[in-house]
Amino acid sequence: MPTTAMVFAAGLGKRMRPLTEKTPKPLVRIAGRALIDYVLDDLEEAGVTVAIVNVHHLADQIEAHLASRRSPRIVISNERETLLDQGGGIRKALPQIGEEPFFICNTDAFWKAGGGANLRALAQAWDADKMDVLLLLARTKGNVGVDWDGDFERDDEGRLSQPSGARRYVYAGVGIMKPKAFASAAKEVFPLSPYFHDAGKQGRLYGVASEAHWLHVGTIAAIAEAEAALNRD
Repeated sequence: MPTTAMVFAAGLGKRMRPLTEKTPKPLVRIAGRALIDYVLDDLEEAGVTVAIVNVHHLADQIEAHLASRRSPRIVISNERETLLDQGGGIRKALPQIGEEPFFICNTDAFWKAGGGANLRALAQAWDADKMDVLLLLARTKGNVGVDWDGDFERDDEGRLSQPSGARRYVYAGVGIMKPKAFASAAKEVFPLSPYFHDAGKQGRLYGVASEAHWLHVGTIAAIAEAEAALNRD
């Protein structure tokens, strides 16, 4: 069970402008709670003890918001000078991540219920011998804020592929990876997605599918959709 998570909170939130010109996206409130708190609460419930949170855009606001949080313990990875993208953010945080597999977590999506259980199911499915990346998945259809044709197909063994056309599953913004994959990275700024693609080409990209209600809040319009979903029984 990974006990450390890399939480991505440094992005500019361009799709949510003008709201994110003054409020960083992780602090956008849904039903009175900041997006990042939904994520951190799920991590706490799943037994994660350390959350490394990278900051760049309106970083002072995020640090102030997290200052009183005790569980999981927050470690700030400062990217104020240069926004490193997700891959570069992981590389910078490797000294804090350590050598064991760790969770990766976006902050613009969460589960209506059962988020901690989903993380535990992901951890239970992790098999370092056959996996380089294990992703948590949601259904492309029936969830809030999914405005694209899906990310992956999944076979009976859980292995993921990206065929052309519509795909049944979307990446739910949470996964498990090995830190050694980033140790040899030569660049300072680089994305995370190529690591998913490379693992897929080698047959080492897997996914765990959840049927729970997932809420992706990537646009201003999705805020109202997410709040409506939370208010429904």
